[in-house]
Amino acid sequence: MKDVNQTRQFYVGVLGFEVLFERPEDKFIYTQRGNARMMFEELGASREWITGDLLYPYGRGINFQIEVESVDELYKRVEAERITAFLPLEDEWYRKNDVHVGNRQFIVQDPDGYLLRFF
Repeated sequence: MKDVNQTRQFYVGVLGFEVLFERPEDKFIYTQRGNARMMFEELGASREWITGDLLYPYGRGINFQIEVESVDELYKRVEAERITAFLPLEDEWYRKNDVHVGNRQFIVQDPDGYLLRFF
């Protein structure tokens, strides 16, 4: 990620993640929302986890699905922050083998370009 403070504001301030612990000297935070846990470390801060050339947006092709208690409430928070959803709140049905399953969902892009599908 480019900026740990910008990422903290987005994930904690907007999306309601909790910081479980952090290492400011490494520009690292470990967060949780429900059963979803995510680690963030600013590029160039300490250890390098880069496997190839990075071009913004970093998250091209990645779609993280995160279950939340109330997708409607989270969507309202995102809208209140005037963040444009990548995919607005919708009810969608997907084929799962021989049955269809429904999701009430929306997708938002984080500051580094990663797609987060909340359902």
